[in-house]
Amino acid sequence: MFPRIREITDAFGGRLQVSVEEHPSGALVVLERPDMLGRPRVMLDGYGVDVLSGYIMSARLAVPDTLPDEHIDGVFATRFRLGLDPCAALALTQSSGPALDIPAPFWDRLYAELCLVAAHARELGRRAEARVH
Repeated sequence: MFPRIREITDAFGGRLQVSVEEHPSGALVVLERPDMLGRPRVMLDGYGVDVLSGYIMSARLAVPDTLPDEHIDGVFATRFRLGLDPCAALALTQSSGPALDIPAPFWDRLYAELCLVAAHARELGRRAEARVH
């Protein structure tokens, strides 16, 4: 069943790919923009997925106003930022590469997909723990 890959598209041909892969700690979630030059991508563990889900909802409630940045640390340290100009978009930045921009038209479908992904990630984490013991 893994890797699990889903693609979200918008009305203008934009694409956001969401995948879940097995990882020694359980699961790794990869977000990638295959339609953008350089294919920006970020990798998140379960903690990052939970924070991103909450940040999406906070951004939806905040627009057209600003929202403070969120930062997570660890192996998959990420900065989450809401940009408003020229249009509402989330920017996810990791030290390993350029920002991954997620425009507002993707937010609802991405949020729903992250709910599914989080469940898969928890199960893979549970299985990883069972293999260790």
